[in-house]
Amino acid sequence: MTREDVGGEIWQPNLEDMTVSLQALGRLPRGMVKETRKALDHARRFVDEVVRPRALELDRLLQEDPLHLPWDLVEEANRWGLYTMFLPRLFGGKGYNLPALSYVLEELASACTGIANLVGVHYLGVATLTASWNVRLMNRIMRETVEGERNGRPCLISLAITEPEAGTDVEEVELLKRARVTCRAERVRGGYVVNGRKIFISNGHLSTWHMLVAYEDLEHPEKGTVMLAVRTGTKGFSFGRVEHKMGQKACPASELVFEDCFIPDENVCFDPSYLRKMERASSYLGGLRRDLEGYTAQVIHYVVSTSRAGVGGFATGVARGAFQEALRFALQTELGGRRLIEHEWARCVLAEMYKNVALARLSYVETNYANSLYGMFRILLWKPTYYLMKLMPQVFFDRVLQPVLRWEGTTHLFRWLMMEGQKDEEIQRTSGWASLSKFAASDFGLRNCQLALELMGRSGVRHEMAVEKHLRDSKLLQIYEGTNQLNRLNLFHCLVARDFPELRTFDE
Repeated sequence: MTREDVGGEIWQPNLEDMTVSLQALGRLPRGMVKETRKALDHARRFVDEVVRPRALELDRLLQEDPLHLPWDLVEEANRWGLYTMFLPRLFGGKGYNLPALSYVLEELASACTGIANLVGVHYLGVATLTASWNVRLMNRIMRETVEGERNGRPCLISLAITEPEAGTDVEEVELLKRARVTCRAERVRGGYVVNGRKIFISNGHLSTWHMLVAYEDLEHPEKGTVMLAVRTGTKGFSFGRVEHKMGQKACPASELVFEDCFIPDENVCFDPSYLRKMERASSYLGGLRRDLEGYTAQVIHYVVSTSRAGVGGFATGVARGAFQEALRFALQTELGGRRLIEHEWARCVLAEMYKNVALARLSYVETNYANSLYGMFRILLWKPTYYLMKLMPQVFFDRVLQPVLRWEGTTHLFRWLMMEGQKDEEIQRTSGWASLSKFAASDFGLRNCQLALELMGRSGVRHEMAVEKHLRDSKLLQIYEGTNQLNRLNLFHCLVARDFPELRTFDE
């Protein structure tokens, strides 16, 4: 068959997709560079003083006692300010630019992905809360996290979405339609009553707040998705078991149980009533861009477009940690009368590993450029907003703007700007790049662990060499935040199939 037999035009990539980083050069604030270096320096000192000295010891402890909860490390991270570092100053946080978070997660994961997750998963909860654009609730919960830093009682936020029979399915609306979900939120006077279970919830037992995703209609979950903020200690909410994991042991994976758990309206982040409110507002601001299913998908994409870049940071850290251990081994080990690093074949292996680290990092950097221009970060990284947040005294945000943040109209305004203001192709661009970073970086991370073991031989499987731990940690990166298979399909859907509307992303 010849090219002429196939027919049709040759597919070409979208120019906007190709030039995200070039567009970002002139549009993003220059102050981000100095700020990111400052964040990295802080993270590197935390790794040197806290993470690296404790990582292997904690891994051994959790192997013997899987129910141990690392409160001491959570309290240490709280003292170092890591849980408020990337909260906007508008809500009392330190206000570091959000793309810098991925660099920080790489730094932490280069020593221990489990400990990195104690920090990173908190920001997954923050991202989920933010994706609802419920400004009143964002202000309340984030300020409680800031207060937890001041009083020494950490206030972490988790995301509760995975169910016993619905894991990856709940991260894509097309799959959600057929997912076997069981966590039901029944609308009652004054709020919701929730019944069901969530499993594999990272940091569950350690978190104060849980962004719970439940469903009004279990037969059609995509039409009645509800996001609720549930505080630990709420009547009807309890913790179940802690999973026994192969890797990333420092971060507990928890079961959350809801039995006639009442959540008041003041803790409802997002529910179907959002569309009705937006329809009323549309008479003043113009027509709505999407239906309820479309808004539900948009909220999901807002979350995963940022969280998958974070996984890219974790995975880059794993790839780098394996490389660093292999490099140290090659410098210290002799083979045939010469150091291993003086052998050409070893240099080629190390060069391949360095390449994997660099490409993994570039994938999350490009994803964060997309999020900065088109996604969740854009309102904070718009130059006037960015420099206003930096230059205004904190008292202005804490006292002058506090009443404004409590107005319902402020939430409507933010939702209009961020939901109606995001085009479909921008959702696809951010989500597609995030999926690319997630599966590419996690594959690179696993591959570097394998290469390190090949280079180091029997020495590589010794626990004190850290490489076998990196290998155990790396496998989970290919599973959470959507399996790598799902992310490949999502990339195809977002960056290729939009030019072929007749194609379905997921098979029936």
